[in-house]
Amino acid sequence: MATALLFNVLIFLAAAVVVVPVIKRLGLGEVLGYLIAGVLIGPSALGLVPDAEGVLQFSQVGIVFLLFVIGLELKPARLKLMRKPVFGFGSLQVAITTLVLGVTALALGLSPVAAAVVGFSLGLCSTPLVLHLLGERQELNSRHGRNAFSLLLFQDMAAIPVLAVIPILGADSLAAGGVMSALKEVAIAVAAFAGLIFGGRKLLPPLFRRAAATESREVFAGMSLLVLIGAALLMELAGLSMALGAFIAGILLADSEYRHSIEADIEPFRGLLLGLFFMAVGMTAQIGLLAETPGLVLGLTALLLVAKGASLMLAARAYGCGWRETTTLGVLLSQGGEFAFVVLTAAGSAALLETSLVSLLVLVVSLSMATTPVLFLGYERWIRPLFKKPRPKRQFDAMDDDSPRIILAGFGRFGQVMGRALQGLEIPYTILDINADHVDFVRRYGNKVYFGDATRLDLLEAAGARQAQVLVVAVGDPEISMRIIQRASKRFPHLKIYARARDRQHAQRLMRAKVDYVLRELLPASLEMTREVLIGLGIPRDKAQQTIDTFRPHDEDTLRRQLEVFGNEKKQMQTIRQAAKELETLYEADEDILRRVDEIPSRASTEPPASHTPER
Repeated sequence: MATALLFNVLIFLAAAVVVVPVIKRLGLGEVLGYLIAGVLIGPSALGLVPDAEGVLQFSQVGIVFLLFVIGLELKPARLKLMRKPVFGFGSLQVAITTLVLGVTALALGLSPVAAAVVGFSLGLCSTPLVLHLLGERQELNSRHGRNAFSLLLFQDMAAIPVLAVIPILGADSLAAGGVMSALKEVAIAVAAFAGLIFGGRKLLPPLFRRAAATESREVFAGMSLLVLIGAALLMELAGLSMALGAFIAGILLADSEYRHSIEADIEPFRGLLLGLFFMAVGMTAQIGLLAETPGLVLGLTALLLVAKGASLMLAARAYGCGWRETTTLGVLLSQGGEFAFVVLTAAGSAALLETSLVSLLVLVVSLSMATTPVLFLGYERWIRPLFKKPRPKRQFDAMDDDSPRIILAGFGRFGQVMGRALQGLEIPYTILDINADHVDFVRRYGNKVYFGDATRLDLLEAAGARQAQVLVVAVGDPEISMRIIQRASKRFPHLKIYARARDRQHAQRLMRAKVDYVLRELLPASLEMTREVLIGLGIPRDKAQQTIDTFRPHDEDTLRRQLEVFGNEKKQMQTIRQAAKELETLYEADEDILRRVDEIPSRASTEPPASHTPER
């Protein structure tokens, strides 16, 4: 038994490691990679893992973990603010999509009740798929990302009462006993829901305090899993959704001081189980049915994508979304979802739908899920850019000071520090920056900055480069920095050029360009931190400073020697190794420093380091 389980785990891991990176490298995303991997190892292809249904049931725990993490990120106050998109947009979309798809199913020959069930089930979207696509693109907090999440949340909640009603719809009549049984189930569900909320508020804080007090990461992680799985099972036993229970538990912990630790413990499980879920969806796809009736299956898949996308766009426009957001939601949410499998299976068990129809629709939903990443990628590349309004080309600012002594090119973090230091001195200077939004922002704080491209000689001329004495190049991009220096040094040879070096290679390029002064931006801060670390270990301040004073000239000499072999990687590496040995020799020569290091106690000195306020 254990061997078989390990063998199945090995197959899943191997399929994921081999297939997913290939699909992701093609730019199609991880989700499609997992789906394809599932198809390959499932019964429809290689048949390496025969029990696809069992894997799918287990892997739905991944959705539980996903919604728990989402709940952790949604504080109750924020959820209260989301009530309008959740219940407004969500209910509008479910109503319109169910109506459109239900009427379509009715036109294809289904009974009214069966058409309503099919319309509702196919109207549900895939929560893990959509959130994964948005997360890959860092769009969860965008306007369409928030609306998509609100809609998915409402769909998950709406699926619960439908699942409760389906067994009743399957009966020949609504007998009194059936009604009473349904009311009893609803009462149990409401009691469990209320018990989870009120019990969680009272019990969760002391439970996590006790777990944290043990100072054991394993115990704390175990407590996180206990709460997650316990809440999910409570809702399941009450006839509700496990995912809903996990979501509520996450919300209850969203305001907790342990939220970040809980999320860090749960995150690895969430990623693995979600990948397993998508692979299980691929495994359950009956590819043989596609081979038997390809026209019917592909036609229904295309019909689902078009009808659902159109109904979603209609709902989004009715809700007040702009065209760009509307089309994004229409493509992103055009697929079927994992809850469709549950609803369709329940309808088949209640004899509302024929078994062959359930199998066909499950395959259609699986294909729609596999198609969505490709459709969204194409939309993102070719359609969405069309909705971007072209920004009017801004004219460069006219300079009102044509006789500065200093020209500062670049007003980012580095340039702002220098600008503040120069402020108040009676030295005229001009600041140029190519980022128009940044220029407008810093001007609101009283900074005198001009919008201009320092690589353009006419702009430098207008900024007073002929009269200036110094050009400071503080831009962060090494290529732009070198372009400014090369052009300015030829046109204005009288200028002294001071430049910021982003890294060691950039510094060497600046030195080769004969720049008057090169400052490696991280070197002073790094050496200052090193000095404070040595002091924190118990080395006297003067000896720590002596270590830095020994290192700095040696490093500058090494940089000059590397400059002589610039472009020869082999000789550069030899120079670095030689310099490391020389530094050891220098430290060995100062026996007092080494003696102080040997005397460092095993624990850091309790004396706090000298106070220092870093520059922001």
